[in-house]
Amino acid sequence: MVPTDAIPDDMEGLDIGPETIRTFCAAVRGAGTVVWNGPMGVFEFEKFAAGTRAMAQALADSGAITIDSASAVKKLGYADKMTHISTGGGASLEFLEGIELPGVACLLDK
Repeated sequence: MVPTDAIPDDMEGLDIGPETIRTFCAAVRGAGTVVWNGPMGVFEFEKFAAGTRAMAQALADSGAITIDSASAVKKLGYADKMTHISTGGGASLEFLEGIELPGVACLLDK
């Protein structure tokens, strides 16, 4: 584990580290609603799944209404502890932001 400013130019950071895990998990404690759009790292590889697993656990324990990214929580076994699992990604975020989505707008057009 190295700070982001110490990652060599020929390497990549593929997960968040322990300090960021503590910071992010603390941020969701006591939250009323959490929208999580994507994993913390390359969770598909066990070696880089610690951050995503910790966030999924923090969300599961938080008591918050959770709107989560589908693949991470399903793969890590937290899907049944989440309020809503979205596969919409960016479109879901735009909808929550109030941006008109053509597919939704046409359904509402009378």
